Parts: sequence; structure tokens; C-alpha cells
Amino acid sequence: MEKRIDHVFEQKESRINIFITAGYPQINSLPDIAKELINQGVNIIEIGMPSSDPLAEGEAIQKASAIALSNGITMDLIFNQAAEIRKFSSSIPLIIMGYFNQLLQFGVAPFLQQCAKAGVDGLIIPDLPMEVYQQKYRRLFAQYQVKISFLITPQTSEQRIKLLDIACTSFLYIVSDNSLTGANASGFSAVQIKYFKRIQKMKLSSPTMIGFGISSKKMVEEANKYSNGAIIGSAFIKAVEKNEEVRFIDKII
Repeated sequence: MEKRIDHVFEQKESRINIFITAGYPQINSLPDIAKELINQGVNIIEIGMPSSDPLAEGEAIQKASAIALSNGITMDLIFNQAAEIRKFSSSIPLIIMGYFNQLLQFGVAPFLQQCAKAGVDGLIIPDLPMEVYQQKYRRLFAQYQVKISFLITPQTSEQRIKLLDIACTSFLYIVSDNSLTGANASGFSAVQIKYFKRIQKMKLSSPTMIGFGISSKKMVEEANKYSNGAIIGSAFIKAVEKNEEVRFIDKII
């Protein structure tokens, strides 16, 4: 498998990772939306596995998950759609984001095998503890060449951040605050900027991306100033709901 994620962070320009819930707004929408994002110059596509119990998601993504599930989306369909995206782009990194119970239900090894088969590059699994990953699943991830990201929050100690940095094989996801996704729409606070600077000064070996609450070009630019990129989820989901996704991307790039 190509090192698509690594290649993105070798580039000098700013980076944008866009999250879209699979199966939303229609069951087969993902490939077409992904094609639009690629044409608009988005650097990473993060595919959300719809969950009936999304632990950290705000209202917009919760609503999108509910619609996707009612549409009948399944993991098999998500993998098929990821493979379809891969047919028209060999270079865009594809990340799947979801919860560990979803992997357990599918079977961790079969899930990773399907990721490799479909051309999925990495996973973000917020409720998979680093220690459990290291002890039980690190070798499986390596076997199927699937990378993993870990989350950093304002409460994460520097000692633990260093351990997460060592375990990470993709990028570290800097959660901008302790709210649910989509909670902030007015810009980063002075407290948040101080937090970003603190992590930036640690000079971690893994790339970092800032997510949660990013909804404007100014916030994208600030995220890229203090990290290696910005992650946009809820704001893009809202744009999709209004059928304004291309206009939204034009405004933030």
C-alpha cells in the first residue's frame, strides 16, 4: 500500500481533512461527495461510520448518523464505496472514523483486512485506548498496513502526549476543546491558542491536525499555523444538508 498519509504531510502547503458520514444524505452519496472534495483540493477524506450511540458527536453528526442508518448503510457498503473512491483517486488518503464496538462487531482482523482491500489508509477510533491497541492490535494494524491516529485533549498530560506520539502511525488529532463536535463557531479562544502553542512547542514526531468546531477559513488558517492541518466535520455536514458543499469548500480553501 502506498504511504498516502505520509505523502500529504511531506507537502509544504496547508492541509484540510473533511469528515463526511457514510450513507448521508443518501445511502450512495459518499463516492460523489468524495469526488467533489478531491476536485476542490481537499487533502484527506475522513469517512464516518454511522453509530447509534456517537459518544463525542454534536447534533449535526448525530442527525447525519441517524439518517445514514435509516438509509440502510452497512460496513460492507462503506468498504465498497471506499473502493469506488479509490478507483478515481489513487492518491487521496482515506481515513475511517468510528468506535471500537463497531470493529469488534465486524471482527478486528476482518475489518482491517477489508480496509486494506478497499484502499483505506487509517483509522480514528476515539474509544480504543492506546494501551489496548499496543498490547492487542498493533501487530494486526501493521500486518494490514492500516495506520492509526490518537486524540489529544486539553486535559492530556505532556507525558501521555509523548506516549501517544510514539504509538501513533498517522497524525495526532488535537481536539480543540472538551465540547462536542461542532460546538464552537466563533473562532478559537486565547485559551485554545495557548493549548495549541503548548503542543506545538513539544516538537512531536507525528504530524498533528486540529479538529472540533472549525467552520471558517480564518479557523482553518489558524489551525494550520499551530499544527499540520485542520479537520472539518459538523460544518461540512451542515453544508451537505443544504446542498452547498462545493460553495462551502470554496469559502474555506
